Amino acid sequence: MFVLVLDSSTPAVTTALVAVTADSVDPCAARRTVDARAHGELLAPQVAEVLAEAGVRAADLAAIVAGLGPGPFTGLRVGLVTAASMGQALDIPTYGVCSLDALGVPAADGVTAVRGAPVLAATDARRREIYWAVYDGSGARIVGPGVDTPAVVAGRARELGVTAAAGDGALRYADQLGLPVGPEPRYPDPLALAALAADRVRAGAPGELLTPLYLRRPDAVAGAGARKSVLQ
Repeated sequence: MFVLVLDSSTPAVTTALVAVTADSVDPCAARRTVDARAHGELLAPQVAEVLAEAGVRAADLAAIVAGLGPGPFTGLRVGLVTAASMGQALDIPTYGVCSLDALGVPAADGVTAVRGAPVLAATDARRREIYWAVYDGSGARIVGPGVDTPAVVAGRARELGVTAAAGDGALRYADQLGLPVGPEPRYPDPLALAALAADRVRAGAPGELLTPLYLRRPDAVAGAGARKSVLQ
């Protein structure tokens, strides 16, 4: 079964096509462009490119998997709206996965961490904060997701016995977190996103409402005062 994977929760605009079989999740094609200001411009062309590279039509897709964040409001909604729109148009299910899980699970498998020890996954939340979660040695999320300053997260990480970190947020604030950070995974891994949803794909589970994990209010909010006439 061919599955399209989308994630726009970070500055990296990620698109991939994978094949889900009875016992594996295999990559077919992928694109990633790091540009925090161009999610809307990049995502649709990347979808077309990965389908064309693999010789797969949109009508051949069995499902769509999308990273739910957490992430900044504008970028995150681009991926989720695209996934939801395509799922509805193609009449195929959509499945959501916490984007941090696609960092924490690979890291817990030994990419950056002492095997078996808790690992921190973190992405940049702007405003000098990070989105974060902690995973145990099996890759299960034990704390989070949350959004806090690096100093607050560093304290929680010490309490939880975290030995290493992964993700762009961890790289940006490595000095404040006080944890070793590997260069990869830096952004959510589309193959990990697909693997985390694979059982639902194989079972033909009903599609899910893709509810974004914003964790805080958007920067732009409606004014509190009374409405004014456009003629004033």
